[in-house]
Amino acid sequence: MTKVLIVSDSHGMRAELQTLKERHQHEVEHFIHCGDSELTLSDKEISGYSVVRGNCDYEESFQDEIVDDYAGYRFFITHGHHFSVKSSLMRLQYRAHELNAGIVCFGHSHLLGAEVVKNKLFINPGSLRLPRGRKERTYVILELLGDEIDFRVYDLDAGEISGLNNRFTLASS
Repeated sequence: MTKVLIVSDSHGMRAELQTLKERHQHEVEHFIHCGDSELTLSDKEISGYSVVRGNCDYEESFQDEIVDDYAGYRFFITHGHHFSVKSSLMRLQYRAHELNAGIVCFGHSHLLGAEVVKNKLFINPGSLRLPRGRKERTYVILELLGDEIDFRVYDLDAGEISGLNNRFTLASS
């Protein structure tokens, strides 16, 4: 069992990123930031996160894409602005297929969402700074349980949001 915390679009928030690390440090093994942190690699609040570069990030050390394996799942992490995610997931889906990724983490639209497309789980954790479509400042924790993925949504201020949690099963590739 491995837990992964996914956050995006914090737009300069420092204390909140530190709070997430402290709040979940004993349960989460991996922290992912899907871009638009507006921080630099040397900022202590972003240390410990796998961070990609968003359209509002000027830190050149951040990569546009990260591919990493956690608990048997290949993760593709990107901000999404290079893939037109506000219009469609199609370009992101093609790239995930090229990378043989089963879980795709992205941001940019500030819209919380998760869906399985062609046996790939696409996750947008929403935004800590400027959520769209809802008032909660959201992030996601995935629990990787072999063939199943437990998906939980959290509000930065109020904790876990009931009714939005789900369990996904991805077929073996």
